[in-house]
Amino acid sequence: MSSKDKKKPSVSIIMNAFNGEKYLREALDSVLKQSYANWELIFWDNQSTDKSSEIFLSYDDDRLKYLYAPSHTPLYEARNCAVEKSEGEFLAFLDVDDWWLPTKLEQQLSLFVDQEVGLVYSNFYWKNEIKGIEYIAHKQQLPSGFILEDILQNYVVGLLTIIVRRVAYEQVKPGFNPIYNIIGDFDFAIRLSENWKFAAIQSPTAYCRWHGGNLQISKEWQHLDELEQWVELMNENHIISQKLEFQQFINKVNRMRSVFEAKKGNYLYALKNLFLISGLINKIKILVAIILPSKILNFLVRKIS
Repeated sequence: MSSKDKKKPSVSIIMNAFNGEKYLREALDSVLKQSYANWELIFWDNQSTDKSSEIFLSYDDDRLKYLYAPSHTPLYEARNCAVEKSEGEFLAFLDVDDWWLPTKLEQQLSLFVDQEVGLVYSNFYWKNEIKGIEYIAHKQQLPSGFILEDILQNYVVGLLTIIVRRVAYEQVKPGFNPIYNIIGDFDFAIRLSENWKFAAIQSPTAYCRWHGGNLQISKEWQHLDELEQWVELMNENHIISQKLEFQQFINKVNRMRSVFEAKKGNYLYALKNLFLISGLINKIKILVAIILPSKILNFLVRKIS
């Protein structure tokens, strides 16, 4: 590696942390074990009160850069703040409770030889800490190319797997939208896919840890609220709003809302929502959700998920 490479890292790894001491060492170790070495890691401490800073600062490597947030901010605002402090031509993201396989960066960077590729992603493993099992996230072929329609229909882009070209990130204003705390990476990838190719590695390059405290799981209501807010915003987007897959996505969100309200016992709300949902089968699913006792419904939802 030349001295120039050492001054200018090719990849900036963004790691945002807020009280993530439990799994932090495993995440950091997986970065240090990467076969590709020309990287920097921006550790954005969002005012943690645990031993996160102590653990991070115990590592002796000039590529590891610790930054303490001047104020605590929502997650995706914090991601943008960390990106602003980075220098790499490419951006990768790893949260403190996930980890990478050793050749992750090396495999994915090779696909940026195509200058139209703005983002590279891959499959990954789910690690269920509660049940002690692991399994591959996506059994189907992951799409490559201009995939806006594909990921509107079936979103398969895991944040822990993506590497994005910095110039592509900078074109997607405002990067990660700070109004979101849960779906910011989904929103970012959808907007990026309007103008850039995606490339996919079919094999897993990372592990996503499911421990019951993941934001999307622990704050289901907020996840739904953000999806509905996103739909309203995208209705103003002339490219996305015209897609058939976007209309199908709206239908999916309405269906999710109906099931969620039925689980809470708000059956009248769920019933009214039937008029917003197209398709006889979808309507039947909601009716079943309304009729079933909440305990059985919650059990079935857990089994499906």
